[in-house]
Formats: sequence, C-alpha cells, structure tokens
Amino acid sequence: VALVESGGGLVQPGGSLRLSCTAPGYIMDDYAVAWFRQVPGKEREGVSCSSIRDGSTHYADFVKGRFTISRDSARNTVFLQMDSLKPEDTAVYYCAAEGEICPVVVDAWGQGTLVAVSS
Repeated sequence: VALVESGGGLVQPGGSLRLSCTAPGYIMDDYAVAWFRQVPGKEREGVSCSSIRDGSTHYADFVKGRFTISRDSARNTVFLQMDSLKPEDTAVYYCAAEGEICPVVVDAWGQGTLVAVSS
C-alpha cells in the first residue's frame, strides 16, 4: 500500500507535532498501520503500531507515554501525536500498512516526513 506521510517540521525540545499517514485509493481501516523512524546512518526502527483485528496499539519503550497513535476513519488517516519531543526523536518518520495485526511487514517505503527537534 502506497502511503503518504506529512506533518513533520522543526520543533523545540518539549514541543509537540502530529504526523499524518494516509493512503489514497485505500481504506486505512482495513489495515494494521505502523510508524517507523530512521536517522541517517542508523537502522530504521519501529515506533508505534495500530492493529485492526483487535484494536490494540503498541509503542516502542523510548516513546511510551509521549507518543499516541490514533485513527480518524472520516479522514482516512492515521495520526502519530508526538508530545514532549526530545532531540533524539529527530529522524525521518515513515508509516506502513499491511495485514490486520501488528507487526507490519513492509516491502516498500514512502518518502517519509522529517522531524527535527532542536533549540
């Protein structure tokens, strides 16, 4: 599923951003959706995932309590609300959709959206 990410930008430490993920031509509520991030030169890592089959959500330890994944069916969009941002959250963020339950297996990546946390 080809996904489009948006909402990145420059924010100060402690600030918030909300990322959006949509899939033109597809119904997001038919898929489990996950967010990943990658810092240049490092491995891509999973951030959060939302399952459709059981409604569960999952978070990496380093974002628990700060990030929230949610769905807006009317907008056909999955959001990643990021609060209390830290400089180490700086990365390109990607979303992916596959199957009905986490983890999501990804065979193609979109362009991502850059999040930069800096004072």
